[in-house]
Amino acid sequence: MAKYDYLIVGAGLYGAVFARQATDAGKKVMVIEKRPHIAGNVYTKEVEGIHVHVYGAHIFHTTRENVWDYVNRFARFNHFVNAPVANYHGELFSLPFNMYTFNKMWGVTTPQEAADKLAEQRRAAPVGEPQNLEEQALQLVGRDIYEKLVRGYTEKQWGRPCTELPAFIIRRLPLRLTFDNNYFNAPYQGIPEGGYTRMVANMLDGIEVRLNTDYLADRAKWDALADRVVYTGPIDAFFDYRLGTLQYRSVRFETETLDMPNFQGNAAVNYTDRETPFTRIIEHKWFTFGKDDNGNDLPKTVISREYSREWTVGQEPYYPVNDSENNALYQAYKKLADQTPNVLFGGRLGEYAYYDMDAVIAAALDAADSEL
Repeated sequence: MAKYDYLIVGAGLYGAVFARQATDAGKKVMVIEKRPHIAGNVYTKEVEGIHVHVYGAHIFHTTRENVWDYVNRFARFNHFVNAPVANYHGELFSLPFNMYTFNKMWGVTTPQEAADKLAEQRRAAPVGEPQNLEEQALQLVGRDIYEKLVRGYTEKQWGRPCTELPAFIIRRLPLRLTFDNNYFNAPYQGIPEGGYTRMVANMLDGIEVRLNTDYLADRAKWDALADRVVYTGPIDAFFDYRLGTLQYRSVRFETETLDMPNFQGNAAVNYTDRETPFTRIIEHKWFTFGKDDNGNDLPKTVISREYSREWTVGQEPYYPVNDSENNALYQAYKKLADQTPNVLFGGRLGEYAYYDMDAVIAAALDAADSEL
């Protein structure tokens, strides 16, 4: 007889939420994780009293009240609001595009002046259905904003010219005729006090977790331990890439501790010119307003430069390339997944989807409700 009701592969948000729900429903659960730590890509590590976002910045935001209530069971959130800055060859602009941006770009001072200038810029854009990302951006924001704040950053992020990228990637660009710098504009947002790792540890409290454990390296052994498997790894890897490899973009980080209290004065600064090799710099201490867990000022700072790159097997996959070819390949894998008994596929890798954190949690809660 199986020892566990559920074997959960992956200790990220999806796996941790499902594990918590199943355990609370009286099920016997074990979580196994390939990495040496829990929390997946939201993992935070303390350095000099600073909670460093090891796999890139994660800012929790949601419009889902039930998800907000759920995460607050496991952590208290501060009131951090994402207000990134764009650096274009030393010129600084506010993001998302708002009145501060338009004033710096064109010298306009009123919403009507900004609207008129945007309309003027759009009139010069190609007409008809946009055939690529460049044409889409020009229709949305015009040439000036596209050249300074969209083109370089996007081409670094995706590793190819905007004329070769699909239009849907930026079908919606936030444009505000106000001085509102709140990037997400969600009613619930913030950073968990004590870091994401502590929050996920609280989710997994009392649940058996084994780290440094590769499910795919000995699948038969692990499958025999449980009636049901919840798999949150790459769906193509589960099937040994038999239909081909799904494409991702990956990220390389250069992180350093600096003996100074303030490097850039903001949590995130995007470098939007093509010549700067990295996409952005994260200064982690500003996610907690420069304070440690006890409210003390932090004398040092930790920064991370992010370099986007093509993904290859063995690297950490970050952003799915959801073009028509990859989506068709995923659907073929999903058909195989639907025919695989006793395995539930979930999460950003299991579903080949770019999920915000709240969407991952919502999907895990829905899956757990359906299962349990």
